[in-house]
Amino acid sequence: MAHKLKVALLQETNQGSREANLDAIEAGLRRAAAAGAQLVLLQELHNGPYFCQHEDVAEFERAEPIPGPSTQRIGVLAQELSLVVVASLFERRAAGLYHNTAVVFDRSAQIAGRYRKMHIPDDPAFYEKFYFTPGDLGFEPISTSVGRLGVLVCWDQWYPEGARLMALAGADLLLYPTAIGWDPADETAEKERQRDAWVTVQRGHAIANGLPVLACNRSGFEAAPDGGRGIAFWGSSFVAGPQGEFIARAGDTGTELLLAEIDLARSEAVRRIWPFLRDRRIDAYADLTRRYRD
Repeated sequence: MAHKLKVALLQETNQGSREANLDAIEAGLRRAAAAGAQLVLLQELHNGPYFCQHEDVAEFERAEPIPGPSTQRIGVLAQELSLVVVASLFERRAAGLYHNTAVVFDRSAQIAGRYRKMHIPDDPAFYEKFYFTPGDLGFEPISTSVGRLGVLVCWDQWYPEGARLMALAGADLLLYPTAIGWDPADETAEKERQRDAWVTVQRGHAIANGLPVLACNRSGFEAAPDGGRGIAFWGSSFVAGPQGEFIARAGDTGTELLLAEIDLARSEAVRRIWPFLRDRRIDAYADLTRRYRD
């Protein structure tokens, strides 16, 4: 595994249809490959709108099997362009059984691995529990030619446990495909607090585990299908190093191909001066498996 890794995050807005979104992804992957990227991270549920703003059984028609049409198209591109690609799809596993699933391709049309989102929110405009069964594949890094990828998805980003378990299983990078944004009715100060919290908690995962973090978020306003206020997705995709330092940051609006170079050797150097894994008190953490200490 090379120490220097050139990565790309494809921050996109919804283009109106699955085919249009996949066309935009194809164009982005080609630009990334032309720029020398080896690894490309796509945003959460990139094939369409963020449909979880309401609960409607008709939305299940968006789901597809894995392998399926989208994995076939993205896999062919990963092979043609010699890219490691992290995609994010609405998986139909069986009738009535669906997941929010990240899929990894390793310079091949074949799937190298997948991760099913473990933490599922149920909040106003983010009604994911209606659609997604919690993941059952655990927190297992996916081995690729550029390293072991600790892939998590969106709401997982608020939980230090997931990042830690990926690190303990040998992840070289933490990657978060994401769909998060503002309620347009919120005041500006509240919006800034929310985005700052989102950035800060993920930089904290980088620091606590001595690993680079890649977070790719969607951007643009998406109206609510039920006439609600909609969501203004805040973009702001970023790459952070193992001390939480920003390596690259995208804007908060519009599409952007964010490129960055990561020095994977820095994780070893940082963990030597900040040996958090050495000093963990694993003998005293049993209560972490409890919901709450009453």
